[in-house]
Amino acid sequence: MKTDIILAGVGGQGILSIATILGAAALDEGMYLKQAEVHGMSQRGGDVQSNLRISDTPIASDLIGLGTADLIVSLEPMEALRYLPFLSPEGWIVTNTVPFINIDNYPEQEALMEELGTHPNVVAFDMDSVAKEVASVRSANMVLLGACAPHVKGLEKEKIENGIREVFGRKGESIVESNLKAFRAGWEMSTK
Repeated sequence: MKTDIILAGVGGQGILSIATILGAAALDEGMYLKQAEVHGMSQRGGDVQSNLRISDTPIASDLIGLGTADLIVSLEPMEALRYLPFLSPEGWIVTNTVPFINIDNYPEQEALMEELGTHPNVVAFDMDSVAKEVASVRSANMVLLGACAPHVKGLEKEKIENGIREVFGRKGESIVESNLKAFRAGWEMSTK
């Protein structure tokens, strides 16, 4: 059982926190894990991307090949579409629909949504609004984590929640609870 995930977004959105939490959950499950990250100009609003490979058998490479990713997980719709060549035919796209417009020639949101609509396996909604409603807008990445979690093979929901506790525990119980609320809201939106 394996899941190859491409996590994509813009610097500062919390994509690497998602990778850390999924990694902690995988290790807690006794699974193998490989990760490769590209930070680019992340501190200046540039793209951030991480290849995360989780398996119950040893993994040879930390990179995901073209057409083999099980999941593209993104906090930004254009970034989700950027990595489509890596998605397997049965793969899932899980993305926020709220754009982060950081370039002059950013595509029209309608065109992005239309392109996402051409793919059979998509979970796309306004994660910023859900995060703001249940916790804070800063926890949109935890809503995204919750939305993608049902598609990560071999990781129990409780193990991912333990990963959230592990990663955010040093920040205090209120931060942990806020992130757990956001995670659970994303899970509910994805499993409706």
